[in-house]
Amino acid sequence: MHRGIRAGLTAATVAGLVAAGVVLANTASAGSVAVPAAARQALAANDGWGSAGSGTTGGSAADDAHVFVVRTRDELAAAVAGSTPKIVLVAGTIDANEGRTCADYADPAYDLQAYLTAYDPATWGRVAPSGPLENARVQSAKNQGLKVKIEVGANTTVYGLRNARIKGGNLLVTNQSNVIIRNIAFEDAYDCFPVWSPTDGAEGNWNSLYDSVTLSGATNVWLDHNSFTDGANQDVNQPIYLGRPYQVHDGAADMIRGSDYVTFSYNNLFEHDKTMLIGSTNTPGVDVGKLRITLHHNRFANVGQRVPRVRFGQVDVYNNYYYATDEDTFVYAIGVGVQSQIYAENNFVLRSADTPLNAFVYNWGGVRMTEKGTLARVGTGPIVAVNLLDEYNAAFDPDIATDAGWTPTLRAGLDPAANVPALVTANAGTGKLPS
Repeated sequence: MHRGIRAGLTAATVAGLVAAGVVLANTASAGSVAVPAAARQALAANDGWGSAGSGTTGGSAADDAHVFVVRTRDELAAAVAGSTPKIVLVAGTIDANEGRTCADYADPAYDLQAYLTAYDPATWGRVAPSGPLENARVQSAKNQGLKVKIEVGANTTVYGLRNARIKGGNLLVTNQSNVIIRNIAFEDAYDCFPVWSPTDGAEGNWNSLYDSVTLSGATNVWLDHNSFTDGANQDVNQPIYLGRPYQVHDGAADMIRGSDYVTFSYNNLFEHDKTMLIGSTNTPGVDVGKLRITLHHNRFANVGQRVPRVRFGQVDVYNNYYYATDEDTFVYAIGVGVQSQIYAENNFVLRSADTPLNAFVYNWGGVRMTEKGTLARVGTGPIVAVNLLDEYNAAFDPDIATDAGWTPTLRAGLDPAANVPALVTANAGTGKLPS
């Protein structure tokens, strides 16, 4: 069904919407679906780095003809394209793979067992794969990427209606500005064809390609009240190949290549390993002076690492709930990378007794960080004041200096750390906004 396309969309976008059968609104509702007031909200003033510069309004200025209800992968891809202000309402579950299996994407020349035999370090050595089998893997990955990658244009709000879910998809905001993504349950953005990287670490590693959300050169973005998980397809259950876990997931929400002015608030992230990478390279370049990001009132529950891992950026991390009770999957929380300036305040840590306090900060080549106001407890034990950076410095050398060199001013309001578990549990994630 197609209604009332007005001037403002490009001809290509209009054609895509018509072909996809996207429902367009020309009143206060889209088809029979009411448009939630929250779908027209802009990020409030002073609510984190995303409110800096021109602020983040997304598609809040969209006229009724540019409110779309989408139920399939192709409808979603068509609706989010272009720079005209628009609101895209996700209804139900959208499977970006549309039922395709990894075998459906595989190039005829690709075979995993042959790949494992060919590039076994015992015979191939510690050099990157090359040749026909690697070329076939690359082509297979491209085949999948054409389906699961969905580019989001500027001036867009993507908002989930009741129980909205995007499964297996990678929303990308690439060199675009003014985007809001709210109330979406992201699940299992898996890569069918991870690459073997034999020089990644002492033993090599498998590295996958897709995040649930990727900001690349994006400016003024608000990610709010979303959920991120691998669902039933956990990395911990993947096989071991070439002596290393066959990891099929990358980030939950990564922010790279000079992305700037981002607020990440009231999200629920759980059962995922490489959670959030901010800055993708140690080499100074486009990231310098950018990657200004605020993380507040998020729940990070039994995630493995990168919560977040930061390079270069001034990143404000406050009032977050770190729920780290699975010592088997926990690696570290806050990664202090090259030229990063992390300011962490009034966060709360619930941990297993087997997860030491000195493991929550990890040095990836950074030299400074501010960390204060943290409270922690083990299980149902007493709540105690801790300083995670001091715990790290007492256990490891060299020390990380305890002053990030800046003080955040753009905050929605700093809550006492003691209130964080109840506040975040009650409000973070999907289903907490009108739908």
